[in-house]
Amino acid sequence: MGRVFVIAEAGVNHNGDMKTAKRLIDAASMAGADAVKFQTFKAANLVCKTAKKAEYQLETTDKSETQYDMLKKLELTRQMHIDLMEYCDKKKIMFLSTPFDIESIRLLSGLGMEIFKIPSGEITNLPYLRVIAEQRKKVILSTGMSSMDEVKAAVSVLKDNGAKDVTLLHCNTQYPTPVTDVNLLAMVKMQEELGLPVGYSDHTQGLEIPIAAVALGAVVIEKHFTLDKNMEGPDHKASLEPDELKAMVSSIRNIELALGDGIKRVSESEKPNVETARKSIVAAVSIKKGEKYTEEKLTTKRPGNGISPMRWDEVIGMTADRDYKTDEMIQI
Repeated sequence: MGRVFVIAEAGVNHNGDMKTAKRLIDAASMAGADAVKFQTFKAANLVCKTAKKAEYQLETTDKSETQYDMLKKLELTRQMHIDLMEYCDKKKIMFLSTPFDIESIRLLSGLGMEIFKIPSGEITNLPYLRVIAEQRKKVILSTGMSSMDEVKAAVSVLKDNGAKDVTLLHCNTQYPTPVTDVNLLAMVKMQEELGLPVGYSDHTQGLEIPIAAVALGAVVIEKHFTLDKNMEGPDHKASLEPDELKAMVSSIRNIELALGDGIKRVSESEKPNVETARKSIVAAVSIKKGEKYTEEKLTTKRPGNGISPMRWDEVIGMTADRDYKTDEMIQI
């Protein structure tokens, strides 16, 4: 994917309203994200009608409704998907959506979506993984709530069924995630053990963790965002607002530049400082022609455009070929 691929996760923060969804696309585009991602599902295919909400969902939504009732209001129709994809094209940002059921996988594939993001909850869903793999598209697999063995098993299913380009996202599915549970080094460990590109899907509050993930080698960063954290809905509270999203993307781009190519060399910006910051061998006292250089007669001082102090042992014991005043650079 080249540079870090930043996914601005709109998710269900549109609250079922197309105007809000388009405003989220505007915000993601203005922030400089590479993609804006929604969620595609049929509530009837995703959850039993009597299923309870997660604790974090209860905190910011109507406590009297079921998870099914909540999700039913957040569904996007086929035409809504088409409209949002066209709007993304207009705003020059990639449209993505996470499918939560097999019907949704086929809908998105039929609409031409090129990258499929698998949510953490589906990592043990064998039929779902097979259908994703059969689309022969790029796959990004979130690995929240899973062990290394479960990640390996899911990757095997994907590869055995046709997926050729898989990226793993380390993730913690608690909203918001406590910093003590992030465990970023697990992302590095997945890369080492599976030899696949890795990234990070973040549910912490703030910007530091995804930026740190980039410094550790993440090639994909996914982060929830919203127009207003105080809006009613399950995911707003653990999301960034537009200004924060823009700051995160800017910081990630700076970290990309700062990582460089790993070759230790004198940079262009610091070359002018070599002479002023380094030292040369100079006379510590007045030295007459014919005198031998000794430890007492020499010292090292700035600037560094004379004989390098790394040649100290070579110079000690040599004979001065002319008179030197104190602080005058030695020449040989």
